[in-house]
Formats: sequence, structure tokens, C-alpha cells
Amino acid sequence: MEEQNLPLVIITHSLPTEWLAKLEGKCRTVIGPWDATHFDPSLEPYLAEAEGLFCLLTIPVREELLNRAPKLRVVSNMAVGYDNIDVAACTARRIPVGNTPGVLTAATADLTMALLLAAARQLPQASKDAREGRWITWSPAGWLGADLDGATLGVVGMGKIGRAVAQRAKGFGMKLLYTDIPLPPEVETELGAQRVELPELLRQSDFVTLHVPLTPETRGMIGEEQLRLMKPSAILVNTARGPVVQTAALLKALQEKWIAAAALDVTDPEPLPPDHPLYAQPNCLIVPHIASATHNTRRRMAELACDNLLAGLEGRRLPNCVNPEVYENV
Repeated sequence: MEEQNLPLVIITHSLPTEWLAKLEGKCRTVIGPWDATHFDPSLEPYLAEAEGLFCLLTIPVREELLNRAPKLRVVSNMAVGYDNIDVAACTARRIPVGNTPGVLTAATADLTMALLLAAARQLPQASKDAREGRWITWSPAGWLGADLDGATLGVVGMGKIGRAVAQRAKGFGMKLLYTDIPLPPEVETELGAQRVELPELLRQSDFVTLHVPLTPETRGMIGEEQLRLMKPSAILVNTARGPVVQTAALLKALQEKWIAAAALDVTDPEPLPPDHPLYAQPNCLIVPHIASATHNTRRRMAELACDNLLAGLEGRRLPNCVNPEVYENV
């Protein structure tokens, strides 16, 4: 097929060429800047002709954008989450929406444990003190942290990522509580995990890690009431979505020592402004949404997003579709 006859695809962000190799010869592409935080104006002229949209979490795909793209046949999100997309509006237009589950499970679980360990052992503060000359000698009572062995980890959301974190935590000798749809009895036995309601999990856990999608039900689910239930020695880890935690309540909890520390891969807002008071809290570790940031994981995410995109352009069922109802009665 001659290039001018190939379907046009908008890719909202510049990505390494090799990550998009599957698209070569299958479509025409227009590509936005690598650091876009919104749908870039340079892409606007192409919306009327675009048949595919390849986007990241930072790009809202709402009704107004869909109205400007009458030929759109597929939206492919390079992420497991899709709270940036108005799925209902896409479904109403019979536009399948793709995501990239599974490929980032291990990387996200690894980072969760890295954050948990860093906060537990006060690694950022210890490293800072060493660099700034406060490491005078071996100090028996200096930089004391929390033990993982024998501690209780509360997993809020026992999906693929939550379960992968639980498996890693078991290797550290941690006891496991979780809140979610009950696991099969054999899986509970294998992990040594006990299901409890959220308030009980918060009261009993030494560490709490969040692994729920962002939905109307989970938005703001960790607020002042929930944080006050936690132990003063407890540490909160969030590698899910920033708005799951109420930022003002977390800041107050850290300042007033309701909890010992927090470790965040995601924030609300995101990115967190450099002058935000959370950065000033010595008991708060913040990293810039890097849970899936390994070479292999990000490339596999892009390739899976390409697979979804091509399937939609070719009229095939998406390998990973979040609104399969678009295929009903077709």
C-alpha cells in the first residue's frame, strides 16, 4: 500500500524509534514532543484525519478531543491504567481502548519493595548525612530503621501487582494482610495472607502499600480518617495513583507524626510542584512515577501498545481491550 493510503496515527509523545518498529509500513505517524503534559497544539491539525491515537497517561482523552477526531478507530494507551481516557465516550463511538497490563507487574513490584526498604531504613537521610559530613564514625544509635522480618505488610488491592509485591514481601519474612476480592484459599495459604477489611488492615500493619486503580470509589480513599488509624511507626507506600491518597491529609499526618513515613512514586497533583511542602518533610520519599522505568519494561509496554493500535486499525479485536463491549453485536 502506498504511504499516502496508510491510516494516520497520532503518537502524543516522542519515543525511541526501535520501540515503535512494529508500526513501520503499517501506518503514517505524526509525533508530539517527548515532554508533553497535554495534547500538543502541533498535533491539532491532524485530528480530523487520524484513525488511531497512541497516548500516555499524561494526555486526557475526553469528549471534546474525540469530537475533533471523527475518523478515530482505536485509542491505545501505553499504560496499564486508563483513568486519563473517557472510556464511556469511546465506547459510545464504538472505539476500542487498549492498555498494557502484565508487562509492568514485576518492575512495579520491584520498585514498591525498593521504596519500602528505602523508607524503612532511612536511606535518603543516611545518604544525605554522609554527603554533608554528618557521618563522623560508626554510630550504634544512628540512622536506626525498621525491620521487615516479622513485620506486617498490608496490601491494599491484591491484583497482579499487589500479589507480586506480596510474593516479594514473603521472601523478606513479612506477615501479609490484604483487602480486596478474596483470593483462592490455596493462594492465601501459599502467600500466608489473610483478608481483612481496610480499617483493620490499617490498624494492624507496619507497612501499607497501595495497588488499586483510580476509580470514583478509590479516589481519596486514604484520607485523615484512614491515616489516623495507622500505627505511629507505620510507613505508607503508594505506587498506584496519586489521587488515591488525599495529599493535604498525608502532609498533616507526616508533620504531626500520625505515621512514621511515606514513600511515593505517584502524587496528586502530578508532577508535584518543586516548592510543595511534602518535599520538605524528611520522612517523605518521592520519586517521579518510575515504577515501570526499566529498559525492558518500557519497551514491552510500547510494543504492546503498538499491537493494540494495529489490531484496531485492521479491524481485529485488541489483544488488551478495556471496553470489550464495543465488539458486542458486531
